[in-house]
Amino acid sequence: MDGFDLVIRGGTIATASDVFDADIGIRDGRIAALGENLAGAEEIDAGGKLVLPGGIDAHVHLDQPEKGDLAMADDFRSGTRAAAAGGTTTIMPFACQFRGQSLRQVVEDYHAKAEGKALIDYAFHLIIADANDRVMGQELPALIEDGYTSFKIYMTYPDLKLNDREVLEVFSLARRTGAMTMVHAESADAIEWMTEQLVLAGKTSPKFHADSRPPVVEREATHRAISLAELLDVPILIVHISSAEAIEQLARARQRGLRIYGETCPQYLFLTAEDLGIGDEFEGAKFVCSPPPRDRANQEVVWRALANGTFDVFSSDHAPYRFDGPDGKKANGVDTSFDKIPNGIPGVETRLPLLFSEGVNGGRISLQRFVALTATNPARIYGLHPRKGTIAVGSDADIAIWDPDREVTIMNDRLHHNVDYTPYEGIELRGYPTTVLSRGEVVVSEGEIVGEDGRGEFLKCAKPDPARPGVGVL
Repeated sequence: MDGFDLVIRGGTIATASDVFDADIGIRDGRIAALGENLAGAEEIDAGGKLVLPGGIDAHVHLDQPEKGDLAMADDFRSGTRAAAAGGTTTIMPFACQFRGQSLRQVVEDYHAKAEGKALIDYAFHLIIADANDRVMGQELPALIEDGYTSFKIYMTYPDLKLNDREVLEVFSLARRTGAMTMVHAESADAIEWMTEQLVLAGKTSPKFHADSRPPVVEREATHRAISLAELLDVPILIVHISSAEAIEQLARARQRGLRIYGETCPQYLFLTAEDLGIGDEFEGAKFVCSPPPRDRANQEVVWRALANGTFDVFSSDHAPYRFDGPDGKKANGVDTSFDKIPNGIPGVETRLPLLFSEGVNGGRISLQRFVALTATNPARIYGLHPRKGTIAVGSDADIAIWDPDREVTIMNDRLHHNVDYTPYEGIELRGYPTTVLSRGEVVVSEGEIVGEDGRGEFLKCAKPDPARPGVGVL
C-alpha cells in the first residue's frame, strides 16, 4: 500500500506486548499500515531509534483555581509544550470542584482555560469535593455519560476530603455508571493530629512535612479505601502510592482478586525525605508533595512493584508551583509552617526520560513494561484505548521516536514548563525522545517545539476497560 501522508521508516517499534522492526504508514492523522518498504509523501528516518506510543500522563494539574494568592505556574500552553517535549502526547488534568460549586460549571470553566492553548490532546478527570444531592443525583451521572468517566476523591486536605459515608456514595455511583474512581489515600485525622503535635513542638520547617505523613497514614487509608471498594465490588485506582506498606495493601487486594489499580510517580523513585531538609531552612519546600518522598528502601520496593505488575500506571502528578515569588511555595512566607507550603512538584516533562533512563536502560523494567505503564494501561483504564496508547492500525498516530543512547543532564533552564526549578536538577539520563508526533503531525523535532499551540483536541472518554490491564506483560 502506498499514498501515505507520512512514513516513519526503519525504527524498532515497541508496544506493551511486542518489540519488532517495521515502517509505519500514517494517513489523515492515524496509523494506516505497519509493514516493510512503505512509501509516503514525507518520510522520517528512525534507523537506530525506538518508535514508541506517545506517553499518556494521566495525573496532571494545570491552571487549577487556587485559594488566596496561590497560582499554578503552568497553563495549558506551557504545560502541554513541556509534556510534548518529554515524549507525552496526551494529558489528563483535573477539573477541580470546591465545596458549593456546580460540577457542570467547573467543567465549563476548565474548558475555557484549555481552549486555544493546548499543543497536544487532552481529557479531563473530575475532582469531587462536594458529594451533595445535586452533584450525585444529576451533574455527575450526566457528565459521565458525556465522556468524563473518571474522577478523583481525597481522604485528606480539609477543603477536599470526603468522609467514609461520602466515599461509599461516590463508589456506589461509580459502580452503577461504570466510571473509574481515583483515590488520594492518606488518613486526614492522623495527619492533622501529627501536624498539631509537630507545630506545638516548634518543628515547623519543610523537613517535618514527611514526619507529619508517615507511611502508616498512607497504609491505613489505602486499606480503608480498598475495604470500602470491596464492600461495593467496584474497581478503584489508588494514586501516587509512595511506600512499601501501601504497596503491600495493593498486592494483597490483587491476590484476593479485587479490581484495585495502582499508580506511582517519579518522586518516589528519585527523591527521598532527606531532600526536604536540604540547604537552608526553606530550600526543602521545593520537594514538598503528598504523600512525601520516603527513603531508599522504599524506593527499591516501588521499583519492584513497577517491574512485577503491581503498579498499572506511572504518572507525573505535575503540580507546578514556583519556588520564588508571592504565588507559589513562598506564598505564606519563608517562615511559615510546613503545613502551609503548597503541596506538589513539577515533572510532566521529565517523567518519561527518568523512567526510561533508570528503568529500561538501567535494567529494572522491560521496554514493553515501560510502554504499558506510561501509555497503554492509562489508555485502557481511562477509556482512551485503542485510539490512544498503542501503535496499531486505526490508532491515532501519537508517536515518540527515542534515541536510546542520547545523554542528557536535567537542567531547569532547558525545560519547557513555566516553573522556576525542577526537583531533578543535575540527574544524568541516557535515552531521550528526539521527535514527537501528535495525530501524525510533528510537534517536537530535536527537542524544539514546532507544533502550533491550540492544535490539541479535547477527548471524550469511554467507560474504562473492566479487565485489569497489563497482566502478563514483562
